[in-house]
Amino acid sequence: MSKLRVLSGIQPSGKLTLGNYIGAMKNFVALQHEHDCFFMVVDLHAVTVPQEPAALREQSEAVAALFVAAGLDPAHAAIFMQSHVSAHAELGWLMTTLSYMGELERMTQFKDKSEGKEAIGAGLFVYPSLMAADILLYNTNLVPVGDDQKQHLELTRDLAGRFNYRFGETFVIPEPYIPKVGARIMSLDDGTKKMSKSSPNAGSYIALLDTPDEIRKKIARAKTDTGRDIVFDAQNKPEISNLMSIYAQCSGQSLEQIQAAYEGQGYGAFKKDLAEVVVGALAPLQAKYNEIRSSGAIGEILQAGAERASAVAEQTLAKVKEAMGFLPPVRRRKG
Repeated sequence: MSKLRVLSGIQPSGKLTLGNYIGAMKNFVALQHEHDCFFMVVDLHAVTVPQEPAALREQSEAVAALFVAAGLDPAHAAIFMQSHVSAHAELGWLMTTLSYMGELERMTQFKDKSEGKEAIGAGLFVYPSLMAADILLYNTNLVPVGDDQKQHLELTRDLAGRFNYRFGETFVIPEPYIPKVGARIMSLDDGTKKMSKSSPNAGSYIALLDTPDEIRKKIARAKTDTGRDIVFDAQNKPEISNLMSIYAQCSGQSLEQIQAAYEGQGYGAFKKDLAEVVVGALAPLQAKYNEIRSSGAIGEILQAGAERASAVAEQTLAKVKEAMGFLPPVRRRKG
C-alpha cells in the first residue's frame, strides 16, 4: 500500500507556543514516519494582515528552524516556505474564481479577525481560497486540523468537488486528520480559550524559545480555579485541568498519576514542579534550535524542501490549467 500524502503549515506571525508544539508539531513528527509529508511555513497567509518586513523574515526562518528542532527530518518530510513555491499563489487565484462571496463571508476566522475594523483587506477575505490551493496542490489525502480550521477544510473539499464536477476529475478530496495523541492547550490566563501566539498578553502563552526564568514566572502567574485540589475536571476546573494537561504532555505521565502525586499539596507545589517539567521538556528543542540557526543550515533545508514541493505542485497546476482551458506556454527549441 502506498503512503498517504499529508500537508500542514504554520504561520510565521507571532512566536510559536507550547500549544503549537503539543497540538501540532509533535504530531507532525509522528506522521513523517508513516506518510508522505509536506510541512510549510505559510508566509503568504501571514501577510493577509500587516507585517513588519524584518520581523517577517526573522520569524519565518525561526519557524522553519523550530520545525527541525522539534524533530522533523528533511530526509523524511519536505520543509519549505509557501512563497518559495509560486504554484501556491497561482492556484490560489484560480480557487478564488471558483469561490462564492457568501461562503467566504461565513468563515468564522474572517468574522473574528475583521470584527470592529473599518477597513478589511481583500487578502483576509479570500484567505480560505489560498488555503484550499495549498492543500489541493499536493493531492493531499490527510490534513491535520484543529477545531478552528475544520470550516476551511470543508470549503476546500467543496471547491475540489466543484472543480472536479465542472472540469473533470482532477483533485483528490482531502480528509481531516484527527491526532490519536495530543491535547488542546489553553491560555494561561483563561482556561476556556486556546493558547494563541497572536495574543497581546505574552503572559497567556509559553513561547517555545522562552528562557527558563520566563517560563517559571508565567506558570507561577497562571490563573487557577477556586479551591486547591489538583483534579482534572475541564468543565468545572478549566484552569487547573489545562495545567495538568501541560504537565502530562511534557512529562509523559498520565493525568491520574499527576492527580495522585499532588493529592493534598495544593497549587503552589504543583505549579513549581510544572515549571521545571516544562523547562526540561523544552531544553533539548531550544538547544537544537540554536544549533540550526548558528549553522546556517536552514537555507539549504528550505531550498531542498521547495524543490521537492515544486515538483509535485507544478504537475498539479499544469493539469488544472489544462482542464480549465488555458493555453500551454510555448517552449522554444534550442539550437
